[in-house]
Amino acid sequence: MDHEDRIALFLDYENLALGVRDHHGGRPFDFRPIADALAERGRVVVRRAYADWSYFDEDRRMLTRSHVELIEIPQRMGASRKNAADIKMAVDAVELAFERGYISTFVICTGDSDFTPLVHKLRELNKRVIGVGVEKSTSALLPPACDEFLYYDRLEGVDVPPPAARRSRPARPVPAEQVPERAVETAPGEDESARDVDTLAVQLVQTVAGMQGSSSGEVTASSLKRALLRKDPTFSESDYGFRTFGELLRHLAAHNVVELAAGPAKGDPEVSLPEQGDREVAFGLLRSVVVDLAGEGGAVALSGLKDQLRRARPDFSEKKLGYRSFLQFCKAAATGGAVELRWSPDDGDYLLTPHTP
Repeated sequence: MDHEDRIALFLDYENLALGVRDHHGGRPFDFRPIADALAERGRVVVRRAYADWSYFDEDRRMLTRSHVELIEIPQRMGASRKNAADIKMAVDAVELAFERGYISTFVICTGDSDFTPLVHKLRELNKRVIGVGVEKSTSALLPPACDEFLYYDRLEGVDVPPPAARRSRPARPVPAEQVPERAVETAPGEDESARDVDTLAVQLVQTVAGMQGSSSGEVTASSLKRALLRKDPTFSESDYGFRTFGELLRHLAAHNVVELAAGPAKGDPEVSLPEQGDREVAFGLLRSVVVDLAGEGGAVALSGLKDQLRRARPDFSEKKLGYRSFLQFCKAAATGGAVELRWSPDDGDYLLTPHTP
């Protein structure tokens, strides 16, 4: 138990209940999926919900059965009732952060961006903050402020209405040449979110390469997951059709996107980028293409050179070798003596020439 995270849960109940009602076809809010998700992350020692409970009589019984402490915010005129609940919840959370040092994680259940300063303050006090909100009623400002953000709609056990099928996770646009060649091939008709695994593979490879370059230690699955959450607090492997992060990594390893090896702890493997194709072979390919294009005493511009390499070897990818960009790959080749690389102010581009001993 000493190694378990102690969690304090705070629910802006009106925001959650109305968000579910408005965007889930009038369905009632269900606390159980949130409780189950938090049980997987640690031991919940504080559970508080804030609202004017005269508006949520049925919900009171549901929350009481789940051992949630109900904080009454009496009705007032206008918007002051909502403001009173927000202020009370924020004050209680900060007070608890100072008085209960053993609480390591605060869960703020709301989609209201007014709670963003509270999230910042809790993180400043060295507390991990998890946000929970209804996807369509959550401010875009709140999830990036948290260490992790869970959309209520995506939690296991939430009954989401079927209209037009659930919107898949928005994918960041990624140039086609940046997608790892053997990432994931999806058959027509498969779920839309599965097709985003190619995009995820690129992000994951770039993250591993960055972690390897900035740290002398090995990259473990747990540290990689934390890095991905720092980049995108809403990240969840379940959005891509995988039950666990380990299952996702094994899938990518099977497609030669990453390599897995035994790590320092059971169930936490080391993650690395495959040396497939070997850097020296790739450097040799670059040199041969530069020789062919440059001719005697000529030079080749960096722009468009990658396309020439792909004509010679269609499966070429600098990402597969652990480089963030084609320029970084060419600089490494120059350092290794395969080519010479220099910046040309006149051409406004890098020029490559074959290395001459």
